[in-house]
Amino acid sequence: MGILDRWFAKKPTADTHQPGEETRPTTESGRRATPEDQAKRLYATLQVDYSLRATILHIRDMDRRDGRVKRIHSKIARDTVKGGLVLQQAEASDVIAKEWKSFQRRLQLNRIEKLKSDAQGLVKEGNLPLQFVLDDEMNITAAVRMPSETIKPNVGASGRFADPAQAYVQFDLQTGKALATFPLWQLLLLRFDPDNFDDYGSMGRPFLDASRTAWQKLAMTEEDLVLRRRMRAPLRMAHVLEGAEDGALTAYRAGVEADQAHGVVTDYYSNKKGGVTPLQGDANLDQIGDVVHLMDCFFAGSPLPKGLMGYTDGMARDILEDLKRDYYDEVDVLQDTLAFGYAQAFRLQLLFRGLNPDAFDFTISFAERRTESLSQTTDRALKLRAAGLPQGMVYEELGYDAATVEKRRQWEEKNLNPYPNEDPIPNVKITPGNGRKGESGTHIS
Repeated sequence: MGILDRWFAKKPTADTHQPGEETRPTTESGRRATPEDQAKRLYATLQVDYSLRATILHIRDMDRRDGRVKRIHSKIARDTVKGGLVLQQAEASDVIAKEWKSFQRRLQLNRIEKLKSDAQGLVKEGNLPLQFVLDDEMNITAAVRMPSETIKPNVGASGRFADPAQAYVQFDLQTGKALATFPLWQLLLLRFDPDNFDDYGSMGRPFLDASRTAWQKLAMTEEDLVLRRRMRAPLRMAHVLEGAEDGALTAYRAGVEADQAHGVVTDYYSNKKGGVTPLQGDANLDQIGDVVHLMDCFFAGSPLPKGLMGYTDGMARDILEDLKRDYYDEVDVLQDTLAFGYAQAFRLQLLFRGLNPDAFDFTISFAERRTESLSQTTDRALKLRAAGLPQGMVYEELGYDAATVEKRRQWEEKNLNPYPNEDPIPNVKITPGNGRKGESGTHIS
């Protein structure tokens, strides 16, 4: 019996099989599976997803060859990690704050280069495998970014891990052999936009996965445009010598081409009936709309609107503002995905320290949730304060730890403020329709 026969020969569950009914393998969750699904799942347990590897390699090649793709990846990563990570606590805890500072320093999460590298990996590959490295004192000293095309989740037919002690396997893509296995706690796999989030074997998709076909057509069309311009754009001459013999015509052609080869601009003379007629080159190259169409198709599948990349012809400002808001929502999703991964690593560190992370109310997020200027962020925080939100939530909106800010404010109020009885919080008033584009204006007194 072959391996596929043994795979399909699984016993059906007793409560679903009736006498005389055709048996069919079922998944661990009870869903009826077709033979095609079973075969696909079987081969997925034996090797990595080579289609995902081909996609990742293609996108890396696009990033190296095309400055537009490189700028898309760089801008998304830069906007995602803007402001860095911040620990926010509902109640200030010196223990948690000390542990976070030490953890952030060891993993270099206070360096923008590390955060941007992780963000670019998630954008380009759609996955971010972080391997946790421990020292002898059970301290997490590094979160190493692994190549996601070599990682395979070891899941069963239901999409759940078959053995948490061997949750992930890293393969050698040259030989197809397993290099190492990782338990569930040691390797954290962050996935962006997987086909099925509940299936842990479903890997994420790169940002520009669906735009690869449009990019290939765009690159090919632009190359063809350059070749056509070189071949058809130059001005040419038609030399007609009526009644000339072959020898005379050959000598005449040799003389003309010699002058042209040396860049000599000269007149042409002939003692036979004929003439030199100029042939105009292709003068309509600027009217080719194929490139514009493919450019629109490419950026339609990109998270970045075309206007933010410098292509602003025919785009109204209001439309660009709407596209920017949509782009900021994508950045927020990326920030939440990355912040969750770093928070999980920090919770694991607290467990190694003998601390229960559920006993402390804290969150880890990026300081700036939106790609706004400092004045825009401050204006939004003042409006939230005027709307009646608690001051701690306003501090969190600005990207600060509310508990730390309040603790520092009380200390300064006690030791530095010469007028302790005055309210330090300003009075904020909002005037509807008094701002730019009909937005509300802010008045501070």
